[in-house]
Amino acid sequence: MCLAVPVRVLTREGDWGEVESSGARLRVALHFVPEAGPGDWVLLHAGAAIAVLDEEEARESLSLLKELSVARDR
Repeated sequence: MCLAVPVRVLTREGDWGEVESSGARLRVALHFVPEAGPGDWVLLHAGAAIAVLDEEEARESLSLLKELSVARDR
């Protein structure tokens, strides 16, 4: 199963950027989201941002992923 997770863009240099995910910083490809910049939320899949999300959508998705994780650990 493949998942894409919401992350927040911290920096951008050309087609590459640094994002934050659960406290970890990752270098990712931003080729598919030329409009994304620092502060934006993007959907990350396999090391590449594939869509820009609004903050409400990103936080809702993160909340649902957390619920799934808790349910799995029961």
